[in-house]
Amino acid sequence: MIPYGRQNIIDEDVEAVIKILKSDYLTQGPTTPIFENNLKEYTNTKYSVALINATSALHIACLSLGLSKGDFLWTSPISFVASANCARYCGAEIDFVDIDSSSYNLCPIALEEKLIQAKKNKRLPKIIIPVHLSGQSCEMKRIKELSDQYGFKIIEDASHAIGGEYRGKKIGNCEYSDITVFSFHPVKIITTCEGGACMTNQKKIYKNLQSLRSHGITRDPIEMINKKPGEWYYEQIQLGFNYRLNDLQAALGISQLKRVDEFVRERNSIANYYNKIFKGHQFVRTPKLINDVYSSYHLYIIRVDSIKRKNIFDRLRNSGVFVNIHYIPIYKHPYYKDIESSSLTNSENYYKEAISIPIFPFLKKEMLDQIKKVIDEVDNFQSIF
Repeated sequence: MIPYGRQNIIDEDVEAVIKILKSDYLTQGPTTPIFENNLKEYTNTKYSVALINATSALHIACLSLGLSKGDFLWTSPISFVASANCARYCGAEIDFVDIDSSSYNLCPIALEEKLIQAKKNKRLPKIIIPVHLSGQSCEMKRIKELSDQYGFKIIEDASHAIGGEYRGKKIGNCEYSDITVFSFHPVKIITTCEGGACMTNQKKIYKNLQSLRSHGITRDPIEMINKKPGEWYYEQIQLGFNYRLNDLQAALGISQLKRVDEFVRERNSIANYYNKIFKGHQFVRTPKLINDVYSSYHLYIIRVDSIKRKNIFDRLRNSGVFVNIHYIPIYKHPYYKDIESSSLTNSENYYKEAISIPIFPFLKKEMLDQIKKVIDEVDNFQSIF
């Protein structure tokens, strides 16, 4: 079985975790702050808050920006459901912006058109969540320009994208956003088993994120309502959650982060090989990159004839190649059946044609050739491109 993605664990990773197991601190010790500091240094961001997963990161990112009942959040429909669920966790309304037909990311043109109409209807969003699908950054400069014009906040869902770059800078630097969210799930670029992080350059947001991930509790006398009677004292000053990353996970993250650039180079090498072997293919469309990006290639998504997509998918799986579909448009899930989707034409077409084929560090060439061989064996295809 060749999975579409998998973790890469070496002896140094294992040793880092064992070291913590033998230490005095397994949870709230000194290791998680070190991991956070390393993330800051890697992305050139002022603040970092490590969390148990990217879903929790999205949740408290929204809360820290004041999202609540009566507000609107917009995101891409081509993402995992967490990118939308975070709005509902806060009691807010969710809506979707269609994707660009080439990059598969949230389309700035569609966003501007939707904003113009929303302003007329007095239903402008409080937050936009651009999703960096596959590890390719959205066109953040243009989205930030629209943010300045229409007054919404920006959370970058960079769950796929640590190690990638936009306009010559590491994704996560928050130049064009209020918060960036990373994921460290095992199939992502680096892993902490499960884990995530919020990056920001704004101290007020950072302090709020810290509070929200740990029950809303503070030990800082400056933040307390009552005078601190002794060192044992703490206060809960808002409703928070138990979203802390533990030191075991952080130790793995520290070790993995040392190799993030190596992982991304490997992924780009595999993507380049796919581009080469599928160049000019009669019924396979390979992914396109926008200008000024360096993708981390969490996913490599091909598009094929929609009529034969299931045939290709089934043949690849039956041959031991565990391909997948990323993603079912969020509005197609029963929970989101109330969402109007008539304007999401590019998302509809994408979903009918997309297949994610394996990409992860040190995937062997013979495996890549096997994937192409299975696709080539599917008969009677007519290109729709």
